[in-house]
Amino acid sequence: MQELSGLTSDGKQFFAVSDSDNGTLRIQVLGRDCVVKRTITAPVDPFDVEDLAMTPDGTLWASDTGDNNKSRSTVALHKVSPSGAVERFRVTYPDGKHDAEALFIDKSGTPYIVTKEPLGSALVYRPTASLRTDISVPLEQVARVTLSTTDTPGGPLEGTLDSRLVTGAASMADGSVIAVRTYTDAYLYPVPDGDVVKALSGDPVRVPLPNEPQGEAIAFDPDGTLLSASEGAGTPIRAVAGAAALAKPPAPTTTAPPPAADQPQASPQPTSSNGWQNWPLALTLGGIVLIAALVIGLRLRRRA
Repeated sequence: MQELSGLTSDGKQFFAVSDSDNGTLRIQVLGRDCVVKRTITAPVDPFDVEDLAMTPDGTLWASDTGDNNKSRSTVALHKVSPSGAVERFRVTYPDGKHDAEALFIDKSGTPYIVTKEPLGSALVYRPTASLRTDISVPLEQVARVTLSTTDTPGGPLEGTLDSRLVTGAASMADGSVIAVRTYTDAYLYPVPDGDVVKALSGDPVRVPLPNEPQGEAIAFDPDGTLLSASEGAGTPIRAVAGAAALAKPPAPTTTAPPPAADQPQASPQPTSSNGWQNWPLALTLGGIVLIAALVIGLRLRRRA
């Protein structure tokens, strides 16, 4: 897709949306070989669709929240069934207009919108009440995401903004991990107790996504594989197997009793030169055109 902006997966197939659909909401359904199998066409005219999410029952949510010029009095979320039936919910920000390219759904089915802020932190909003098709529902700001500049190459701007502008988001189907991405990196937040606001105030794990020319799509497979992709015809889908497990707290360990005097002791396990333990990872290559990604399993201390 030339202008891929949103991606999600049910583990068997991919669902992708473009931010330019010529008056109709079209969601492409792709096989694991990245060949388009069918198109879900919803009878609605979106303004600027920027992300895509899926709930466990297969319902798709298209985030019609793009607003580069900050001219929209409302933005919209489109709830699309696999058959193409659609409900449009309009929502309004409490503090003025924002451009937003990221959407995720928590395990209770609540949608969260993450804004794209050139200056300062990205802002996270959710509806203050149940969504309705007949009136706009106010949003409330519940969190902010502050990301540091990185040296990961990629992005369209060729500067430090590429690594701080939020361009997509996703959640594991069980809500246990949230991913927020920029043009160059993904950040994984564990949500062990379902508290999204608390999770986003914690320390994420950074996964570099180098050399994506305009990376805006991020998703999880049900098994925790992290998927990412960029705008541009012929660009691949990148997969990092086991990425979601990096964000989950390690299981508690017990101290083993010391070996008997006549038993040999195990040699220390190697660590990297900076003292951090190396993460052993396998990268899924399957039958899809996938690129291996370097994963940094380090907790990042957030800026104040």
